[in-house]
Amino acid sequence: MNHSNPEKFGSPDRNSSSAERTTVVASQFDIECMSRALALAEQGQGFVEPNPMVGCVIARHDAIVSEGWHRRFGDAHAEVDALRHLGGSGRDCTLYVTLEPCCHTAKTPPCTEALVQADLPRVVVAMQDPDRRVAGKGIQVLRQAGIDVQVGLMEKEAARLNAPFVCRTTRGRPWVMAKWAMSWDGRIATATGDSQWISNEAARTIVHAIRGRVDAVAVGRGTVAADDPLLTARPAGPRTAARVVFDSRAQLPSNSKLVQTINEGPVWVMASTDAELEQVDRLRNAGCDVLQFEGSYPDRIAAALSALAERHVTNLLVEGGGELLGAIQAAGCIDEYHIFLGQKIIGGRDAPGPLGGIGIDRLVDSVQLEDVRVDSIDGDVYLSCRRRAEP
Repeated sequence: MNHSNPEKFGSPDRNSSSAERTTVVASQFDIECMSRALALAEQGQGFVEPNPMVGCVIARHDAIVSEGWHRRFGDAHAEVDALRHLGGSGRDCTLYVTLEPCCHTAKTPPCTEALVQADLPRVVVAMQDPDRRVAGKGIQVLRQAGIDVQVGLMEKEAARLNAPFVCRTTRGRPWVMAKWAMSWDGRIATATGDSQWISNEAARTIVHAIRGRVDAVAVGRGTVAADDPLLTARPAGPRTAARVVFDSRAQLPSNSKLVQTINEGPVWVMASTDAELEQVDRLRNAGCDVLQFEGSYPDRIAAALSALAERHVTNLLVEGGGELLGAIQAAGCIDEYHIFLGQKIIGGRDAPGPLGGIGIDRLVDSVQLEDVRVDSIDGDVYLSCRRRAEP
């Protein structure tokens, strides 16, 4: 086993029960074990939310002897899953886990309890849990039990993996993924509103796969009027997303596909408190959940995002239209972009673009992007990226 190329990372001081950090040098084997734990964690995507994705590896000397991950919401956490497959004492083992072990009882007992009972001498944690019920307390419990806990190995990678969980936990709103299809000249429809289809079938297959792993899919009232979408994943994915319509006046038609397929997935209407009571009652009687918010449109957008987080929405896919996407963009709440360039040129000064609103005056205020990926999808171009994190 090659132990070259050591990596330095932060770790709690061994003489303290706090999360205060000193510098530790990781071996190449440490890095390989944590890389494997991160890959395992990713297998829980779409299955574990609103919980975080967590992976775990147990190694004895220079060999991985057990693996586990959080497989489904309500099931065993990654550490317990790995310990079940260990087959024996952990006395001479190191456990690598991508997120700080929990120290509270929820749907499952505390993972710290299981780790202490396993008699593990060393635990390596990629990142602290931002959940205030944990937030360093799990590390303290393990240290107080005499376990050598080291924190921060591949922390950036772990934080990226669970960015949606961190966003909901620390910002009180979902991780917002914006999706749109547009022509090569930046139009999402013609001047008359014709938009089906700008992207090809292969691109739409990707969109359905994304829908199948998010908690909610949102559109504006104008998109419903223009396209009458279902907003379901076809084929179904691991999650059934709530279908969210931003509709200030609660005028979603009763004969729309969304209302007519209420049994295939919940429909949540985000309306103003000024909406007519008759319209609100009509939608509620049809099975829709109508949430009403006060204030201006931007204020209602912010309140709606907070309400979605309270409903445990971790990942929100916003598919349009331009006014809704523009409002969320203006609020600085789009975290991830999925853009499909169809093999078309539309033209026309009145043909809409993907982001409405007033936009910005200076390029220095533009959104900066990172993790940009470009793929060719049967001739269409698929662009995906994230908003660059603030320093």
